[in-house]
Order: sequence, then C-alpha cells, then structure tokens
Amino acid sequence: MDQKFAAILGEADERLAEQLYDIRTSHPGPSGKLPLTDEMLRHAPSGDLFGWSQNVGMGWQPSRLNGKAFLLLSTQGGIRREDGTPVALGYHTGHWEVGLLMEEAARTIAEAGGTPFAGYVSDPCDGRSQGTTGMFDSLPYRNDAAIVLRRLIRSLPVRRGVMGIATCDKGLPAMLIALATMRDLPGIILPGGVTLPPEQGEDAGKIQTIGARYASGELSLEAAAELGCRACATPGGGCQFLGTAATSQVVAEALGLTVPHAALAPSGQEIWRDIARRSAHAMMHMEQHAIHMRHLLSDAAVRNAMVVHAAFGGSTNLLLHIPAIAHAAGLRVPDVADWQEVNRQVPRLVSVLPNGPLPHPTIRAFLAGGVPEVMLHLRSLGLLDLSVLTASGLRLGEVLDWWEGSERRRRLRELLVQQDGVDPDTVIMPPDKAVQAGLTSTVTFPTGNIAPEGAVIKSTSIDPSVLDEQGVYRHLGRAKVFTSEREAIRQIKVGGIQPGDVMVLIGRGPSGTGMEETYQLTSALKHLSFGKYVSLITDARFSGVSTGACIGHVGPEALAGSCVTVTGSRS
Repeated sequence: MDQKFAAILGEADERLAEQLYDIRTSHPGPSGKLPLTDEMLRHAPSGDLFGWSQNVGMGWQPSRLNGKAFLLLSTQGGIRREDGTPVALGYHTGHWEVGLLMEEAARTIAEAGGTPFAGYVSDPCDGRSQGTTGMFDSLPYRNDAAIVLRRLIRSLPVRRGVMGIATCDKGLPAMLIALATMRDLPGIILPGGVTLPPEQGEDAGKIQTIGARYASGELSLEAAAELGCRACATPGGGCQFLGTAATSQVVAEALGLTVPHAALAPSGQEIWRDIARRSAHAMMHMEQHAIHMRHLLSDAAVRNAMVVHAAFGGSTNLLLHIPAIAHAAGLRVPDVADWQEVNRQVPRLVSVLPNGPLPHPTIRAFLAGGVPEVMLHLRSLGLLDLSVLTASGLRLGEVLDWWEGSERRRRLRELLVQQDGVDPDTVIMPPDKAVQAGLTSTVTFPTGNIAPEGAVIKSTSIDPSVLDEQGVYRHLGRAKVFTSEREAIRQIKVGGIQPGDVMVLIGRGPSGTGMEETYQLTSALKHLSFGKYVSLITDARFSGVSTGACIGHVGPEALAGSCVTVTGSRS
C-alpha cells in the first residue's frame, strides 16, 4: 500500500508497536470506600450515588466527597503547556489564560473543604471574524451559548453555587445571561481581564486597520508586518481598548456580580489571580448566607450598570446585552427612553481608547481605580442606588466606603504615576475636570425620516474638529450605497470613498445577516486621514471599539422596508 497512508492507518512507526498493543482490560480501581449512609442508599437519586463513583474515578479522594459542590464555568479555549506555550491555539487571547483563574478558584474551594467542578463553553473572536461569514454567527452565538451554559448548570444538580469566568464580546454576555436565569442559586462573575499594549506599537483596535491604511498608501508593508506582530503584547486577556469585551467586564461589576475592582485586571499577573481567590471566597460566603442571584440582580442594579456604562463611554453593543440580562433575570427591560434619560444625566468620566481624548489603554483604567473609582464620582453626583446588594455580601454603599480609604486604591493609583508617569485623574476624571476636557455624553439616539424607529450613534467619539460652534455634527453629502460589507471596504481601499461621502450599508440587520458588526468600515474611517469627513449609516451594528460619525441600528431595518432602503434606491 502507498506509504502516504501509513500514518493514517497506524503503521507509520514500528517503534510504537509494542506500546500500542500493551492493552489492559481491567483495573483495580480507586482504593477506599464511598461515605454512603443508610439514608442515602434508601432515598438519594441514583445519579447522586453514581456521581460519587465518577468523582473518585477521576481521582477525588473518597474522604472528601461530602464537601459542598461549586461549579466553575468558563469560556476557555486552546491547549496550553505548563509554561504557557501553545499545543493548540485558542480563538483569541481573551480565553487563552482563563484556565489559570479556574485553577486558583478551584484550589481555594478545595482548601476550604469544598468540591470544585469545572465546565467549558468556548467562545469566538469578533476581531478574527470581522469581514468574514463568521460574523454572521457572532450575535446568535451569545444566545446559543447562554442556553448551553444554563443547561450545564442545571445538569449538575448538586452544585451549591456557580462562578462564570469569561472575558470577551459574546462569551461574557452569554455567561451573564446564563447566570441571570439561575435566580435561586448563588452566582458570581470572574472577568478574564485585559492584555497589555506593546511598549512601542499600536493597540489591538488600530491594528485592525493595517489593510485599509496600506491600500491607501498610509502605511508600508514592513511597518504593517512589524506592528501587527506586536499588537497583542501579552498572551491573555481582552483587547486593550474599551470595546465590548472591556465594557462587558465593567458592566458585570457595575451590576454587583463581581468582587470589588475585578474588571480590567492585567491577565496572568498576581493581582489578576488574586481576584479569582477572592471570588471563590465570595461565592462560598454567598452560599453560606443564602445570597442568590435574585438578591443581586434588581431593576436598581440594572440602572446602576447603565449609569456606569455611560460614565465609561462604553460599547454600544451593551445596548443589546444589558436588556437581555434584565430579561433573563425576570426584571423590567430598559427601553430607548431609559437609555436616553441615563445618557442625558450621566457625564462621561473615563478617557481611554478608543474614545479619548487621551488614548489610555484599559490597564491604566484598572490602575486608576476601575469601576469603584468611577462609582465614587457617580455617588457624589447622586446617580447611583447605593442600597443594592453585591456579590461581596456588602451593599454598594459599603463597598464604596471601603474602596475610598483602601490601601489597594492608594497603592495602585501611586503605581500608575510611578510606572507610566500618568496622573490617575487624567484617566478617570472628576466630573468638573471631565467637563473642562470636553468629554460629552456617550450615546445619542437620533430619529428622523431615515430612521423613524430610531438609531444609535456613539456621539462622544465623533472627532471634535468636525463639529460646529454649537457642538453639533452636520453633514450633507452624496450617499454611496452598499448591500455588502465586502464591497464597502473594497471601495475604501481602492479610493472609491472620498471626503464628504455618506456611506450607506443596508440589508445587514437582524433579518439580513444576523445584525453583523461592521468594524472593518468604522475602524478604517477612524484611522484613515480623511475618514473623519465621511459618515456611515447602516442597519447593522458596530464593534465596541467603533468611533466616528457612524449611525447604526437604524430602525426599521432595510429588509423590513425602512426609509433607509428608499435612500439607497435614490442615491
């Protein structure tokens, strides 16, 4: 037979022959005895009894079987060696290191006499799928994964609490939705943190525009290759900007579902691992004191999350995720009027990528104090409900009282000055300083003849230089209409889009392509020299890192016969 089939048929390496056929057909099995009782044998479900047999079969000591069971669920992806080098790659850095968090949490539970279990539902990367058919599965994945995660929780009836460990755009919202449905169970979220920026180079948002900048003659091939190699400077964590991944971590903490100061920690570092240990202690405390998800998630907690989202200048994708979490928890679902009210009342306080005005990476937001620091300012403005209970077992007001005088806060803010020479108050700004710096409210919801049911624009990220004296963006230009993102990005690359144009991308809403992200387009317009003079209107959605005069979520969508379709047919 042709030798090229030898490896497939199992005849390639004669040196392994003896080992291959050294097969056992039975084994003594684990030593010891299950701690069964008369009561258990008479009344316990057979699944509980067989579960103990499975546990010792996997190596758990029989003497420890009576420990309370806690479930750790994560989005882990890839296969890592002990030294962190890859055996098989994950989809993205966001789930590459979360297994280390699981190990820390599991050890903490075991040391306290508990029995940790672990399960996984890995997640895709929106950055990897930009501009591909993979993006059509991005938003649907969130709902599918939430269902599977919930089924995994329910499939371990002995669990006394569940910890969701996730990082990125769809995996973390899916985890939040799944835990929100488990109203009578202790639950806690452990965010996967962030990757670090390169010492010299570009962040993971800007780097996604190397194709457009090269095609437009604004970047050399050599520079693109070198910058692309360095952009993800460390192997774990979400991207270094306040996109959907980072915003989801912020929202999880703002909902009260994490320990204090958990969002945006640097992946792989000791302070990141410590959050896992603290989260395990918090989950066991919740179980001991019968604190369940229904005690944490409330209408007030959801509104707090919306307020913090606005103060951070977060991703517009959370306009989809926060209502889904509220619905899963059986709470009132916030509508457009609620979002409008919050964004009119709440000042943006955080200056990070991609919004600016100062392009700080998310690690600096963590060192400047993260979510609790922003909440201190919001408390002073009377914008938070301080009575809500958090996963720490404390009310939000008590958490903020602790944070204000904590050594953790003092030392991390000092470290930001010492390490990067950055004043923490230029990253998370006091309200008066934010006004002076020109920070504006995060999201606007315009309506009109093209979008009678409304639309969404991250208004705070429009380049100030294209606003008029009243701070209003006005643009009258020629509409260039596309029905595919591929053709739209091609026109940007070949010079088919010029300053003053209005790009209209239609048929990409929920009925068309599952409401795909269009970050290829918005990022190109952000980082091309002429991009700030181009507007984009679409019934699709945007990546959390999108900026500029980009109006999305146009309703009704084109395939429902919206006015944007008429605009396209007449352009």
